[in-house]
Parts: sequence; structure tokens; C-alpha cells
Amino acid sequence: MAVLRLLKRVNIFAKLSPIQKARIVRLLKESGNIVGYMGDGINDSPSLTNADVGVSVDTAVDIAKETADIILLEKNLDVLLDGVTEGRRTFSNLMKYIKLATSFNFGEVMSVIIASALLPFLPETPIQLLVEGLLYDFGQMTLPFDNVDEEDLKRPKRLSIDSLKKFIFFMGPLSSLFDLIVFAYILFVFRLSDVATFQTIWFSYSITSNLFGMHIIRTSKTPFIQSNAHKAVYFSSIALIAIGILVPFTKLGTLIGLVPLNIQYILMIFAVSTLYCVVASFAKKVYIKKYGEWI
Repeated sequence: MAVLRLLKRVNIFAKLSPIQKARIVRLLKESGNIVGYMGDGINDSPSLTNADVGVSVDTAVDIAKETADIILLEKNLDVLLDGVTEGRRTFSNLMKYIKLATSFNFGEVMSVIIASALLPFLPETPIQLLVEGLLYDFGQMTLPFDNVDEEDLKRPKRLSIDSLKKFIFFMGPLSSLFDLIVFAYILFVFRLSDVATFQTIWFSYSITSNLFGMHIIRTSKTPFIQSNAHKAVYFSSIALIAIGILVPFTKLGTLIGLVPLNIQYILMIFAVSTLYCVVASFAKKVYIKKYGEWI
């Protein structure tokens, strides 16, 4: 405990033994820090082993190079900075995909279960679900190229299952709620009883709302205003939303049981998707205030 208190007040240690250096590295890790260590001698090998990332140079002794995770070939530390930045950017975009996919899939499963219990027909056939999932997966595949907010690059992050569960159980039911709003609108406003048209509306709505929602989830800021996505993300979103609306008018749509939609249904799809984005933006603020994180 005395060493931990000392670590909080002291930034520089000198004339340490190999065991002392390794102990400091271990205590820093146990305190929740992500620790990097650089060394080139035999005495540095215990600390290189204990650190999260061990760094050495090509002129170091063999045991230091074998123990290190990274070996610098040039006398330039900028490569470490570039590597850290790229790693954080990659991790952030990976978490965007994971949280987006899991929350929307959880919400859609909830919607299918509820709708199947209340409706005398399937709200969407298995082949329609597969095509729908394939289309918005193509949209999500551009996320590795996405821009990352500067705030997300300042600190290292770790994968937390608890954090992922919180996100799923918070955002998943919200997307399911808007699925049910679409169901209610179809049944009680349009008074629609045609099964194929019902399934087609949900097919096009699911693709549209998921790709709209992707821009809400990809940043903790206000999308389009405070944070802009990569051009590839914008292009894929627009293209796949258009495809999701147009598929029912094609032979592929006919093959999987879809039918062309009237303009009033298409307008309803965009209206509810936009409303979802507005509500999700407020929900995001509540989530960040409650849990202190987003991605």
C-alpha cells in the first residue's frame, strides 16, 4: 500500500534493481493502468515481461528482444505514437460495429417475438430476414474506415462485457419500441391486412432505421453537425437505404415475397426512422450521463 501511495506522487524513479522495476510495473497494472516499458538490457527482461507492451530496440541483447512485444528498427518514437493512435482508432470502430450489431439484433429479436405472438402471420419470413441482414451488414462493413472523434483517441479503452450488456439492454429495447410503433401504424392507421405488404414495410423500415441509427451510435456527439462520418460510411448508408426501398420493385423482391410499396408507406418509413434518430439522440445523452461512456 505504501508503494501504491508513492506511485501516485512520484513520476521518476532512479537506481532501481530489476526486481523493483518489475514490481512497479506490476503494481501499476494492478491499479488499472495500461503499462508500457522500454528497455534493452538483461535486467529489463522481467519488466518487459510484466508490462502490457514491452518495447526494445534492434541493438538490444537477445533476451530483451525475445521478451519485447515491439522492436524499434530506427531511433524514432513517432512510430509508437502512430501505432497507439491507429490501435485506438481501430478499437473504437470495432466497438461501434459490435454495439450497433448487437443492440439492433437484440431489438429485432424482441420485435419478432412480440409480433409473432400478436399477429396471425409471420411479420417477416426467414429469407427476408437474411436478405435484410445482408444489406445492412454491407453498410456496417464501411465502419472500419470511419472517422473517430478526438476525445475517443485520448485514452486507451478495454473491451468490457458489462459495458456491452448495458448498451444492449438500453438501446435494444428502444429500437424494438419503434418497430412496434411501425406495426401499430400499419394495423391501426393504414388498417392494412395484406401480409406481403406488411412484411415489405418492415423489411424496408428495418434497413432504413438501422442505417439511420448507425450514425447516431457511431459517435457520442451530434452526428452531421459535431461529428462527420467518413465518406464511405455516408455513401454506403445512402446507397443501401435506396436499395432497401427499391428491392421490393425488383425481381429479387418478388422472389422473396416482397411487393412494391405506395408512396405513403415509404414516407411513413422515413418519418418513423427520423423520429427514432431524434429519440435515440436524447437517449444517448441520458446513457452518457448515467454511465459516463458511449463507445
